[in-house]
Amino acid sequence: MEFQVPNTLAEQIANFLAERIMTGQIRPGERIHEVKIAAELEVSRASVKEALYTLERWHLVDIIPRKGAVATWLDAEHASELYDVYMHLLQMLVERLIDRWQPEHRDRLLGHIEQVSRRLQERTDVLAVVKASFDVMDVCCEVVGNPYLTEALTNFKPAVSRTYYLSADRYRQDLRRTASFFKGLTQAVLDRDRVAAAHEITEFFNHQRQLILQALSPDDTTPASSRSA
Repeated sequence: MEFQVPNTLAEQIANFLAERIMTGQIRPGERIHEVKIAAELEVSRASVKEALYTLERWHLVDIIPRKGAVATWLDAEHASELYDVYMHLLQMLVERLIDRWQPEHRDRLLGHIEQVSRRLQERTDVLAVVKASFDVMDVCCEVVGNPYLTEALTNFKPAVSRTYYLSADRYRQDLRRTASFFKGLTQAVLDRDRVAAAHEITEFFNHQRQLILQALSPDDTTPASSRSA
């Protein structure tokens, strides 16, 4: 990824470092040196520091007093806790969506679902599927209109993306399960069926959690380069 000066410098630095963390170029527990990053990107330390605070909000960095910033750990315990919280936030989003969507929202929602379906049918780029899924979430957030819920879910995107990088090969082999999830959840939302929607989310995310835990298992022999494909 080439670094380019953006409209918001600190945010672009954060995105640049986030990709390094998500793809494993910066390993869990590795310290991120402000001076080194500032020199590499030819930016000020103040901009790097601001970017690190953004990464902390995205759950990719821990800022430790007198030690500085380190990439967060991603072991089985941390991954399981991440999915617990993320799953419940999505359940809250879908419950609100069921209550608040109106007929004028239908075509837009279904249009984004169709994009995910096309990505799944192509069965090529896992991260394209993830991005399309996040686009669906963003549209749902707009319909629901809860800024606090939107912020919480947005801040989880990089950490969740990191787990998909890690388990990309396993996830690629399981895209039919993802397609089934989106089909079932869409129908539950259209039917305003809160019970069915909660069931779809719980079943799917427990399944996703298992894929991540398998990828984190010491017995997993998948090459690291393949995981970040």
